Amino acid sequence: MKKIRVAVIGCGAIAQRRHIPEYAVNPNVELVAFCDPIPDRAQMCAEPYSAQAFTDYEDMLREVKPDAVSVCTPNILHAPATIAAANAGAHVLVEKPIAATEEEAQAMIEAARRNGVYLMVGHNQRLMPPHRKAKEILQSGKLGKVLTFRTSFGHPGPERWSVDGRDSWFFRKDESIMGAMGDLGVHKSDLIRYFLEDEVAEVAAIIDTLHKEDTAVDDNAACVLRMKSGAIGTLAASWTYYKGEDNSTVFWCENGVMKVGTHPEDQVIVELRDGTVERYKVGAIATNEKQTASGVIDAFVDCLVTGKAPDISGEEGLKSLKVILGAFQSYATGQIVKLS
Repeated sequence: MKKIRVAVIGCGAIAQRRHIPEYAVNPNVELVAFCDPIPDRAQMCAEPYSAQAFTDYEDMLREVKPDAVSVCTPNILHAPATIAAANAGAHVLVEKPIAATEEEAQAMIEAARRNGVYLMVGHNQRLMPPHRKAKEILQSGKLGKVLTFRTSFGHPGPERWSVDGRDSWFFRKDESIMGAMGDLGVHKSDLIRYFLEDEVAEVAAIIDTLHKEDTAVDDNAACVLRMKSGAIGTLAASWTYYKGEDNSTVFWCENGVMKVGTHPEDQVIVELRDGTVERYKVGAIATNEKQTASGVIDAFVDCLVTGKAPDISGEEGLKSLKVILGAFQSYATGQIVKLS
């Protein structure tokens, strides 16, 4: 089979640590081009694969004509880079959040549809083994209806992760648009939707910058969600968990409780009201310090090989983004926001 020719737009940390190495080991992929406004960074990524390096993605799309691209740019560039790639006939895997605004996301979805290409969003939390197992348990019905939940995602901040440290675009509001909520909160709004197979009906939030200096982006958020099913819960996103990164979710249900990511070895724990306790060792949730294969690259490539549309589609990315945008609206207005 002819290999899929893949280009990467944006050569920062997420590209270097996840996208590029996972493409490199996929037997169906040939990495053909890398684009970054910093020439040395693009060249550094390109050299191991005898690929071409560019500083302008329009030039790269025109000259290389890749089959597919990963968009790993600052948030503000997700829409223009994705739309340009789709217009060039390339399938797109875009990092989360899908876009900075609902209008941009809609334009990306329309560009993919118009050009007959796939658009997938990098919501890797759906693919982590503990989250897959937890979803399976919820679907089994043994816990009954989910009544309440809490989900949290926090780490010390992007300065520990980004290739540019404290000078990262994550802290520049004109490029990132949103901080911890765009970095981590949108992962959890997507995960709750995935777990519950339900949509968020209402959101209320407090979002602020508590500790990161010289930035206008949020470093903490606390949200209350009501699902269409009636279940209520909390969602927290933080860049100030300086000791003890957290990516956990707990569901309190009719027949017991399920804890996901709360124990270092038993990644999923089910405690039923009859006293039964089930513990599952199914593989760790990836962290910034301990990388595991995200599954996103393989899922994207599998769509291209099989012709099956991605489950984590542009439409799914938009729905998860709308929760976060609703949270910002809630904080700005002091009101509970109803989502359509």
